[in-house]
Amino acid sequence: MTSQGAAAPGPCFLPDAEQRAFAQSLDTMLGKAGTPAVARDWSRGERAGGRALWARIAQAGVFALAVPQAHGGLGPRPVEVAVAFVELGRHAVPGPLVETVAAAALLTGAGPAERFLADLASGGSMATLAVEGAYAVDGDAAALRLVLGADGLRLSPGHGPVRSSLDPARRLTRLLPGGELLVPRPPVERALSWARLATAAQALGVGLALLERTVAYVGQRVQFGVPVGSFQAVKHRLADARIALEFARPLVLGAAVTMSAADVAAAKAAACEAAYSTARAALQLHGAIGYTAEYDLSLWLTKARALRTAWGSPDDCRAEVLRGRP
Repeated sequence: MTSQGAAAPGPCFLPDAEQRAFAQSLDTMLGKAGTPAVARDWSRGERAGGRALWARIAQAGVFALAVPQAHGGLGPRPVEVAVAFVELGRHAVPGPLVETVAAAALLTGAGPAERFLADLASGGSMATLAVEGAYAVDGDAAALRLVLGADGLRLSPGHGPVRSSLDPARRLTRLLPGGELLVPRPPVERALSWARLATAAQALGVGLALLERTVAYVGQRVQFGVPVGSFQAVKHRLADARIALEFARPLVLGAAVTMSAADVAAAKAAACEAAYSTARAALQLHGAIGYTAEYDLSLWLTKARALRTAWGSPDDCRAEVLRGRP
């Protein structure tokens, strides 16, 4: 599959061999990293494991994919970013992942403000951003805090108290105003498209993880002497979830090829709704254990809910799709 701007006979929505190998390498690395424990530590403000994992993800080139080669990156390569974020979602990796990618889009072409890009590409710093007065994700962990205000993009001098969110691993803070003005007219629409693409891919990965875990669980859980997964109603519920996720997958990859605002919005709406409906099915089919925060399933359940409205609600994204129609 080709990234935006590459020569090709037309859009192709299947990853090529190199991209599949990249996804597999991330899956293997993250599978050995104990990400559920890392995510739980992160939600308590314990950063050591999360920062170590962040460094490994950066070493694999994930953040460099959003940064131009002229500034120490490998990109911009939105297709590979989407491929990577599916795996980050499947493994419930914590941290301001989407926000770091969006920050790279905001700072690219911003003159002196581009000085931050090399650190973002290498994983030397995390970034978060928010509209002035709104909450930012992981503002207490990010070294680069960006605020979008009426006069442009500013470097926040700090953050307020940490608040809880739907997803405990997404710690919310307000960013303090009044810092250095970095970009008077930042490319907000471009950054929004990158943020929505990364969110859509992450949500797709979350949904796939929920489905995999639920299929395994209903194959082991027994009622009336037979596995729950043998019941026709259960099969139908899981089939609906699979169809929704598989329908969203080409939309995400296709949006990464075109990077048009309407395509990205459609991908985000489809992927986040698919992940959310899969989360509801997973919760129901797990029964009472699905409601316990101590059970690892909760890490994906809460993330599916939070990502659904992050960087634009389903209604916001559908409105963007309608605006983009000829």
